[in-house]
Amino acid sequence: MLKKINKLKKQELNILNYKTIWISDLHLGTRGCRSDMILEFIKYTQSEKLYLVGDIIDGWALKNSWYWPQMHNDIVQKILRKARHGTKVFYIAGNHDEMLRSFMPISFGAVQVCNQLIHEMVDGRKFLVIHGDQFDGVIRSAKWLSILGSIAYEVLIKFNRYLNIVREKMGKEYWSLSKYLKHKVKNAVKFMSDYEQLVSNYAKKKNVDGIICGHIHHPAIQDMQGVQYINDGDWVESCTALVEHFDGSLELIYWFDKRKEVISVPIELDQALKVAS
Repeated sequence: MLKKINKLKKQELNILNYKTIWISDLHLGTRGCRSDMILEFIKYTQSEKLYLVGDIIDGWALKNSWYWPQMHNDIVQKILRKARHGTKVFYIAGNHDEMLRSFMPISFGAVQVCNQLIHEMVDGRKFLVIHGDQFDGVIRSAKWLSILGSIAYEVLIKFNRYLNIVREKMGKEYWSLSKYLKHKVKNAVKFMSDYEQLVSNYAKKKNVDGIICGHIHHPAIQDMQGVQYINDGDWVESCTALVEHFDGSLELIYWFDKRKEVISVPIELDQALKVAS
């Protein structure tokens, strides 16, 4: 058994290398945050640039009720460690971490904090990176309604977590109830469609090739009247990230699926260590 463990330890981790990575809507400070998935993603990926596209820390939730487990602290520490080791990290403020907007531009721990910026791809295309809450009519006209909706969303995510515990015991894969409902409710679908159009129109006014955002927790890559609209998703429901490969191509990574390709060796090692103990 010890020989098997030593052999596994010597095997290199299957690190995924990218030119750039974009992630948003981690919502650290909430029970709905998939901190286990985030830690895996950070561990098994590396890039020259890392964009945190808003709602990384959920100030709204923390203001109502303090929740900050060790895993959330580990995520912050690992991101700061990447910055110290050469990754250029940019933090784009969102509506849930809007407290940062009062102090911008600032930097902490080699992390640059801003409201929006331009990223130039390997092939020369320019993309505006912004969280996207600026185009949410509910937030602009009735912030209290948005906060109420956030609380209701948190309750739904909590119920979804217990539902998936049952599904896991039945041998079924993770399933997002809130994501299912959003696609079934007509008004929610219309909201996402309107949002995508508003964001894309803003990109056209800025004379860029595309726009990368988050906010609505709906990962997508699509052309919108000559502008490429990209939403990198979230880490509450979808667990997705946008990556730029070294040839300049863009891809949405669905970590629930991708993790199966890269963490088989560590899982086997964990099982071996449990048997040995």
